[in-house]
Amino acid sequence: MTFARIRPLLLPGLAAVAAVAAAPPAVAIKRNPTGVNVSSQGATTVFITFGDLRDQVPAEAFWCGDLVPAAPAVGQMCRPGTIYGRLPLRYDLSRSTSPSAFSDVMSIPPNVARRAYDAAAAGATSTFFYVRRFVSTAGGPDEFVAVTCRLTGGGARTPLALLDVQLRFEGNNPVTQVTAGRTPPRLYADLTYNGTGRLKGRWEVVMPGDDLPTEQDLLPEGSLPVDQRAQQRRYTQLGTFNELLPPTGRARLAGPAPAALPVAVEGLYQVLLRIEASDDKEGDTDLGAAGAGSGVVHTGGLAGFPMPVLRYYVGSAADVALPDAGKVPAHVLPKAGAAASLGTPVTFSWAAVRQAAFYRLELRDAQGTVLLSALLRPGVESYRTPPWLKEKAQPGRFEWRVTALDVDGAPMSDSGWRGLVLAAPAGPAPPSPTPAPAG
Repeated sequence: MTFARIRPLLLPGLAAVAAVAAAPPAVAIKRNPTGVNVSSQGATTVFITFGDLRDQVPAEAFWCGDLVPAAPAVGQMCRPGTIYGRLPLRYDLSRSTSPSAFSDVMSIPPNVARRAYDAAAAGATSTFFYVRRFVSTAGGPDEFVAVTCRLTGGGARTPLALLDVQLRFEGNNPVTQVTAGRTPPRLYADLTYNGTGRLKGRWEVVMPGDDLPTEQDLLPEGSLPVDQRAQQRRYTQLGTFNELLPPTGRARLAGPAPAALPVAVEGLYQVLLRIEASDDKEGDTDLGAAGAGSGVVHTGGLAGFPMPVLRYYVGSAADVALPDAGKVPAHVLPKAGAAASLGTPVTFSWAAVRQAAFYRLELRDAQGTVLLSALLRPGVESYRTPPWLKEKAQPGRFEWRVTALDVDGAPMSDSGWRGLVLAAPAGPAPPSPTPAPAG
């Protein structure tokens, strides 16, 4: 056989080898679920697990209407011109659960769902995509991983997720005052949600002097990786609940019996709504299928935000005066002119302001110098001073105030300045005198 006759047989083989060598590597990062039903008329929250990470770390996430190959990166990325939105930082609850696994709470804002719905009404498909980019720390190519989002009515086939929670005492008060020994009014939680299923959990109370809950403590269990759920701080339990939420999107959850709320000690109490993860087939994530090796994890009742806190103050009528808590971040504690020590943390608390996007707490000395300025998210209207304050501040008179800020950081209203006295830290106790020998 001559070379001329062999050549046509060799070239296809060589071309195939070259094509394989030039092709980008296949997507290696796994995800679960690979697709999910979402509401076409509002927000949706879904727990997603990514597995088989090697040297990648998560980067930004987008929603879009169509995908294109991401070469020279790996996977498929959003087609330019079809991007509906980017995951806001305030909704990003993503966490690494191991060197090879990563959990993500996908909170779809209503405006993204609306854009997807409008595109479908104009003739596009009723699906869109959530795309996470992963960056290699070893110099490898970026990797894009997509999850399919299917538009539905937000009912029974959508994961059970809380979209909004409002805690109130009877009378619609976000903060209430109770005379020592008197029973507080009834309380309740108004829920807005997607899906249907069992909402399980418990009511707890933070007593005066207890360590304050962190943002992670207030997240529903279903919003956390399974290995981090047991790390949430527990407080005094007031009662439990296990309610079936129908696919109607709204429900009222009754609080614990008023007589169960402690009122013996004067001070500020915080009632917590703790949501436990329930078995919800639509929201289950199979970490084993995603390469994390932990099996099916239930996420029913998750949310893309920490649960709000309901406060009540036990004391005399002269202790605290609350103006309209819906407009002004009213002082609660410390009391006006109260004395405290620089050697122990001081807890500031205030009544919430509706529509506030942030709070700014300021502490200044008698000369007007601001020694502490903290920017805080809404939902946890309290702040405990850091340990370094005793090194920066001198004993004397101080003032503090809270300013409610809008989404652009502009002041909406403030509480005005309230005075307090911070004394020098107590020194070590002097040694006891040695008794004289007898005789």
